[in-house]
Amino acid sequence: MGKRTLAIVGCGKLAQIIVDALNNGLLPDYKLIGTYSRTFEKAERLADYINRAETVHTCTASKSLDELFTLNPDYILETASPAAMRELAIPALEHGSSIVTLSIGAFADTDFYESVKEAARTHNTRVHLVPGAIGGFDVLRTVALMSKSSATFATEKGPNSLKNTEVYDEGLQNEKRTVLKGNAVEAIELFPTKVNVAVAAALASVGPEEIGVSITSTPDFVGDRHRIEMKNDQVDAIIDIYSRKSDIAGWSVVNTLRNITSPIAF
Repeated sequence: MGKRTLAIVGCGKLAQIIVDALNNGLLPDYKLIGTYSRTFEKAERLADYINRAETVHTCTASKSLDELFTLNPDYILETASPAAMRELAIPALEHGSSIVTLSIGAFADTDFYESVKEAARTHNTRVHLVPGAIGGFDVLRTVALMSKSSATFATEKGPNSLKNTEVYDEGLQNEKRTVLKGNAVEAIELFPTKVNVAVAAALASVGPEEIGVSITSTPDFVGDRHRIEMKNDQVDAIIDIYSRKSDIAGWSVVNTLRNITSPIAF
């Protein structure tokens, strides 16, 4: 079988991590044939980066999603935002492209989730939900299958990461404060681009409306700490991950792609 073809939607820092991994031989089963960004120059820059290193095939920067779909990639990697995922998901699946996405927050909308699932089933495509800055999907899903369970998701962030949201005020620079306590649906409504991981944990466990979500702002805190706890009558599972920067999200896409084609899957 020849190499699987890839296209990327969202051409920022995380996309660059994936492309660097590709150029460094960590994704030998794939080739990147297309890029798209709302800012065309970013898509063009990433495509040029590939084309300077690649002599066998060409990577094309697209000016629209429709133009990207005409390339017929096997997989579209979405590293942009939940809004971008909502726009591209069903058309991409209908065009025959499977999706590897970081913007799992889009699936807090149950109707959208069901529509995407039906489109993938109808068109024999798949959607791969990437863990991003967390992990343990296998444990969460296993515990959920065993018996009725409960789950909580707690995030600690620095106040600067909450700027330009409605919960931010200057007092957060000097005072530790819980700025949200609710469920994953409420969290993604309040922070559309900042809590994809909470929705991911919810989908893997008890669902966006059932998981308890809290977000705490801590002065001078750098990075993100995510703690997931899931319990049933037999198991108490805790997943606790700290990441200083967002790079782990890009690398989780690389790992997902490797797992898709590996003869032994973890």
